[in-house]
Amino acid sequence: MGKKTKRNRPAKADNNDSKSKSPLAPALREAKEETKDNLRFEDPFPEIVAEDEDDEQWEDADDVDDDQGNEGGDGDGMEVIQSWNPLTGEPLEPGKLEMDPSAYKMVHFLTGEWPSLSFDFIRDDLGDARTKFPHSLIAAIGTQADRAGQNSLTVMKLADLSKVQQETDDDILGEEYDPEKDDESADEESDDEVDLDPIMEHYSIPHYGGVNRVRCMPQRTEIVATWSDQGTVNLFNVSSILQRFSTSEGKTTKMNDIPKKPFFSYKGHSTEGYALDWSLQKQGLLASGDCSGSIHLWNPREEGSYAVSSFYESSNTTDRLVDVNPSVEDLQWSPTEATVFGAAECGGYIRIFDTRAPHKAMLGHKIHANGADVNVLSWNRLVSNLLATGGDDGTLSVWDLRHFSKESPDPLARFTVHKTPITSVEWHPTDESMLAASDDSGAYVYDLSVEEDATTKDLEIPPQLLFVHCGSEQFKEVHWHPQISSCLMATALSGYSVFIPSNL
Repeated sequence: MGKKTKRNRPAKADNNDSKSKSPLAPALREAKEETKDNLRFEDPFPEIVAEDEDDEQWEDADDVDDDQGNEGGDGDGMEVIQSWNPLTGEPLEPGKLEMDPSAYKMVHFLTGEWPSLSFDFIRDDLGDARTKFPHSLIAAIGTQADRAGQNSLTVMKLADLSKVQQETDDDILGEEYDPEKDDESADEESDDEVDLDPIMEHYSIPHYGGVNRVRCMPQRTEIVATWSDQGTVNLFNVSSILQRFSTSEGKTTKMNDIPKKPFFSYKGHSTEGYALDWSLQKQGLLASGDCSGSIHLWNPREEGSYAVSSFYESSNTTDRLVDVNPSVEDLQWSPTEATVFGAAECGGYIRIFDTRAPHKAMLGHKIHANGADVNVLSWNRLVSNLLATGGDDGTLSVWDLRHFSKESPDPLARFTVHKTPITSVEWHPTDESMLAASDDSGAYVYDLSVEEDATTKDLEIPPQLLFVHCGSEQFKEVHWHPQISSCLMATALSGYSVFIPSNL
């Protein structure tokens, strides 16, 4: 049998027994009096252990998220970023939009002292079809000040317009070191990747009255025509300003004084107007139309002045209703015929004229059955039988002039998704199927070579719409730069924007 043992029980402590041990821990025992032979050392910075509250906070947050997720909600107070299209979305207050940088190769914004209704590009000597960054451009801009005497014609140069810098994974995580990378590759880095601050240089010429329209002569872009809201058409020579731009680039040129007034003014129109265009075929030939329905032709003289004559009065036509405003809203010369131009009129009319047959239209149609005004038109310079028009009802149409002899021609394309009036339209200078247009809400790029199929016929927006640029207040004009590939500039009540879409 195994031997049983008794379990030892602890003896009771006897306070009178000097050999009994104290039940207190050594650290809690009463300290003896400190002497020279018994020194105590204390840490002046004792370690304090605090409870970790972050874990509890994170756990609470996770619990809240789980609860919200179980309820099927997106979470109260969370900001959701959504895309917005002015053609399908509800109107937004100014300043509510945030730009997506990935939508642009280049984009720059500028706010002037006064808003502008119209501008035009001035060609430079840097070459055509430019794609290398940074870019540079020159534009003539007319102001809309609150008083007639405060307006001006401003010639502005924008330089060092750099490419949008896109954030990549290497920017976030850091580029992996490659020991085999050639050191010379850093020196060969493309200028496209350099982020520069834009440089603006500008000079202004006094202009009496607000500027309704600005157009530069294509053969001599230093000659600028303006339509004043005071009923005067003016011609300016801005070559002295262009000389100053060349001097700032380090070029040695003779500098002339900046003019203080136009070198030619015409007050023969009975009222103000907006229609103004230079001929592409004959240098110096200009057409101007006013809000009373008159069209005047300008023929240059050898001494530098102009002979201006009345060519057409829309109020004299027999197909116009008596109660319809006869205003000529826009003019455009044919890109191939020196004597032919088209006119956009109120009441929904488009007319084609020949200068050899004054006082009558060679072709004319009411293209808007509802009588909406035709605000703008653009003649395709690459396919001369195509004409684009924009209406006050938001209708954007493309016409084949070969079918204009019919009694009721049908458009090749018609887009009715715009909710506000079309304020400008212009064909791409090098792509025959592409055009830009603007309405109050934005600027748009269409490509007519895109065909509708079964996958796109039910879309709210047409498949031909390639790009939408918005964010400014009340767009007025958009133009393609004639020398920078796929570069556009737009003017609006809130300022100017220069951009290149990422998909062009």
